[in-house]
Amino acid sequence: MKNKKILLNIFVILLACVFLFPVYWIIISSIKTDSEIFNTPPTFFPKVITLKAYTDQLSGDYSIFNGLKNSVVISFSSFLISMVLAIPAAYGLGRFDIKAKKTFILSFLITQMLPVTLLLTPLFLIFKKVHLLNLTLAPILANCTVAIPFVVITLRPYFKSLPKSIEEAATIDGCSSFKTFTSVMIPIAQSGIVTSGVFSFLFAWNDLVYSLTFLNSQKARPLTAGIYNFISKYGIQWNYIMAFSTLIVIPVIIIFIFLQKYIVAGLTSGSIKE
Repeated sequence: MKNKKILLNIFVILLACVFLFPVYWIIISSIKTDSEIFNTPPTFFPKVITLKAYTDQLSGDYSIFNGLKNSVVISFSSFLISMVLAIPAAYGLGRFDIKAKKTFILSFLITQMLPVTLLLTPLFLIFKKVHLLNLTLAPILANCTVAIPFVVITLRPYFKSLPKSIEEAATIDGCSSFKTFTSVMIPIAQSGIVTSGVFSFLFAWNDLVYSLTFLNSQKARPLTAGIYNFISKYGIQWNYIMAFSTLIVIPVIIIFIFLQKYIVAGLTSGSIKE
């Protein structure tokens, strides 16, 4: 049994190394010179560490910090809007019997099956009519169309699985329906909310299509769209691309390191049979 456990741990470590190697390669490539990236055989640690790929992008038409700021603004705004709208919707669909309930749930499921490219044209026409093109609000709202259905679908069974006795006890203690929702149900569903919130943030953080389509100004684009500045018909500046990729990947890693307990709990609870 002990040997089996040791072998299992070794296997898990090796598997983790395989999945984390691309992240490691992105980071070290960003601090290599452009010529060293193409060395044969490849170097697994830079011979000469250089931050040129970062320092060269501190200013200009599209600075790396400006792209980071845009990514943070778009992601957090989309996250906040999605959570404010989706949590009450998930609670209502999970706890109350309403007309056309199955139709609402089915509509949320259908939106998750639609490819992003299918939504681009109608969203573009809508944003053009209301003069939102080339404004940061456009990709924020576009990302919400993906995040809100996901959060509702994720949280609805979680809220539904909670016993009704909790609400009844809160009512006896004098809580209104709104007070019960905000002070009792939301704290209990914390792990599910954190999990869905993380993924709604990542939807916007990793977005490329919406930002490229709705934002014409380089200064308004996030990091994911800024990568395209280094891809041209004359060549690809790989170390610059890796620098941008590092800034995209690191926040995601930090989020999962600090919130992994909630994410695992949220993904493994709340599932019930309809």
